[in-house]
Amino acid sequence: MDTIIKTTTSTNIKSKVYILDNTEQLIHISLKPEELEYIKECYNDAKDKTVCINRYCEHLYLFFLDESKEEYLALEACRKKGANICGLLNKNHLEEVLVLSIEKHNKELSATAEGIALSNYQFNKYKSDAKENSLKHIYFQENTVCKSCIEKLNIIIEAISWAKNLVNEPVNKLNATDLANIISNRLREVGGLAEVFNKKKIEALKMGGLLAVNAGSLDEPTFTILEWKPEDRVNEKPIVLVGKGIVFDTGGYNLKTGTYMNNMKDDMSGAACVAATIYAVAKAKLPVHIVALVPATDNRIDGNAHVSGDIITMFDGTTVEIINTDAEGRLILADALSYAKKFEPMAVFDFATLTGAAAYSVGPQATVVMETKADEIYDSLEKSGFDTFERIVKFPLWPEYGELIKSEIADLKNTGGSYAGTITAGKFLEHFTDYPWVHFDIAGTAFLEKAESYKGTGATGVHVRLLMKYFEELITKHQTD
Repeated sequence: MDTIIKTTTSTNIKSKVYILDNTEQLIHISLKPEELEYIKECYNDAKDKTVCINRYCEHLYLFFLDESKEEYLALEACRKKGANICGLLNKNHLEEVLVLSIEKHNKELSATAEGIALSNYQFNKYKSDAKENSLKHIYFQENTVCKSCIEKLNIIIEAISWAKNLVNEPVNKLNATDLANIISNRLREVGGLAEVFNKKKIEALKMGGLLAVNAGSLDEPTFTILEWKPEDRVNEKPIVLVGKGIVFDTGGYNLKTGTYMNNMKDDMSGAACVAATIYAVAKAKLPVHIVALVPATDNRIDGNAHVSGDIITMFDGTTVEIINTDAEGRLILADALSYAKKFEPMAVFDFATLTGAAAYSVGPQATVVMETKADEIYDSLEKSGFDTFERIVKFPLWPEYGELIKSEIADLKNTGGSYAGTITAGKFLEHFTDYPWVHFDIAGTAFLEKAESYKGTGATGVHVRLLMKYFEELITKHQTD
């Protein structure tokens, strides 16, 4: 169940979060002398500490803003404070909390509530003895956060929770057909359009990358087209989102070893990201035209599975020599990127857990990004990344990297060797684009084995928040021009 954020006029909520600028503001809170002294001692000891006051029938949580921090850092601190407080609320079996501030700190209030709500996520579907979190509602006082902001915040929280659910589902519960049906039906529920290509249609279109990766599977591949096209759209040409939908990756005949296969249900995180984003955009009725493309299959071993040395022909006619069957994501993405040309897009963004090298390069703190013909778009995305603390780092796509993926017997080969693996994967994808394009390699940020504040463990739903922020800024720019 998603945590619901609302406004209230009630004074009977027994758990409260106070966001404060300094200790002078404590006079506005009804505190006993010993409580006041305790809070001041905590403040002097560590200004960044959350102070908890547990009364017989009331719980107070107080923290102080750091005025020296840049806004994006201050808001991230609020999210993390919210995550800490969420743990305390559930530990004390509390069902509701009121988030308030003495001064008008609308962004800080929203960020704190966002941190609480995101960290309240659980995936207990298959646990027979699951302990459900008690927290159900987060409240603001009326007229502190605008109604439309609260509505969008609830939609984003819902979308991220759904994206996490999709990624956390194991492949025996969510194959490519299941994924296609679920994301299509959900978008239709909020007024979007959806079409799913089955294997016969994919064969007719000659999507050789998707068919090759699927060759070892008993389950059929799918190619899903999702669209939100409102009448009041601000962009004449659509923004196309492409999401890698490998519902499970064994590595194929280049079989993953050791524990590297354990979390490979997360290899469709890109698909979950774009599906959740277009759903959120449609539910919020944002005036922006978006198309999402989701090529989906698992990558398994069977007698007909593709192997090293194979030559396959892609949707656009490019021939590719298979060097490594564990470099499969770029094959299905390439077909989708070529197909995206049909929409004459304003820009195309793809999201994929593509290379382990990306995770090793920048860790879970950021996503590696590359772009072609999209300098200004990248700058806007980078700003949205800082605003939401889903930061991105730009890697180059210099022509020299293209030399590493040239084949002696085909147009391209699907890996470039030992060096610059993240970049050569991006260079491979670039071949299939002729429009402004941004590639997000989310291998390090999409799934966490160790809990990280409000992101939790497992699927993170990364970049739904970044994209929603980017679209809002795009809409504002067009409306003010």
